[in-house]
Amino acid sequence: MDFNAAIFDLDGTILDSMDVWEHIDIQFLKKRNLPVPDNYVTEICARSFEEAAQYTIDLFGLQETVEGIIEEWNNMAVEEYRNHVGLLPYALDYLLRLKEHGIKLAVATGLPENLYIPCLKNNSILELFDALCSTDEVQRGKEYSDVFELAARKLGVAPEHCIVFDDVLPAIKSAKAARMLAGGIYDKYSADQRTEIERIADIYLLDFRQAPIPHKEV
Repeated sequence: MDFNAAIFDLDGTILDSMDVWEHIDIQFLKKRNLPVPDNYVTEICARSFEEAAQYTIDLFGLQETVEGIIEEWNNMAVEEYRNHVGLLPYALDYLLRLKEHGIKLAVATGLPENLYIPCLKNNSILELFDALCSTDEVQRGKEYSDVFELAARKLGVAPEHCIVFDDVLPAIKSAKAARMLAGGIYDKYSADQRTEIERIADIYLLDFRQAPIPHKEV
């Protein structure tokens, strides 16, 4: 596989954070005496915060505002992301190997800046990235290719020379729609999507040990 830039999702791809969101989701719904549907985490993880909040309101018929729900989620998550969320195994090694080979790196996340910046700093990887992008900066979540196209523009690399690594099916579909290579990453919360991700993605990885390195001069 040949590419000049690698665009990374965070939750469930680089960051070992999905359990944090499961806990937040459970606590958020428990406060309202609501059950947690089996597919709830999977359904919201590819969406922007605004889309996830609206989905939650519509799903449960809540008489709450999108802004209020986002504020509550942020308040519940900020301490975890600032101090406790770590990297998934082998992610750092792969990022460093790509940098050694002159590959540009970008983040394309559904997280807001106040969560992902402190987390990347705490894990000492913020400076590895040449561009940082969030769905907060575009009109739509990862069901569409907007955030990946934004990352390519910030990097100054044509989409067809980029690879996207993500753990959820909508993002993999969007990466392919943007004419990018797509690398699917296993995550237990999207395990039910694995067959379809493997069918669509250019490569599927259980972790980054077997992730591709382009054949380029260092």
